Amino acid sequence: MHHHRLVSVPFAVLFALVTALVAGFQIALALGAPWGAYAMGGAFPGKMPGPMRVAAVVQAILLVAVAVIVLSAAGVVVPGLVGDLTWLTWVPVVVSAIAVVLNASTRSPGERRLWLPITLVLLVSSVVVALS
Repeated sequence: MHHHRLVSVPFAVLFALVTALVAGFQIALALGAPWGAYAMGGAFPGKMPGPMRVAAVVQAILLVAVAVIVLSAAGVVVPGLVGDLTWLTWVPVVVSAIAVVLNASTRSPGERRLWLPITLVLLVSSVVVALS
């Protein structure tokens, strides 16, 4: 195992664990958890309406896909997935950067307090993996 991989593995695992928590939150929203104040800018406090629940499931699936890319880039799972497509390692960085901007600018103080630190962890860990 290369030295750069050794550096990136803990960050990839951190990214995957935090992403799993976020995906779990999305699944909980989809199943009717009354946490709407902490998602989508707080536009739907309480339980999310049907279309937003579907969006939460889609978001959870995308989060898992992004986590797999990060884990693959670090050689933890499916090492050949990224392969020559090194640009793929930057997709999680872009997704995380967008999440930081959205969570920093949300009108919902609860959402900002909860998700801004989480999305910053995702951004930093994905950058470390992409640069390795």
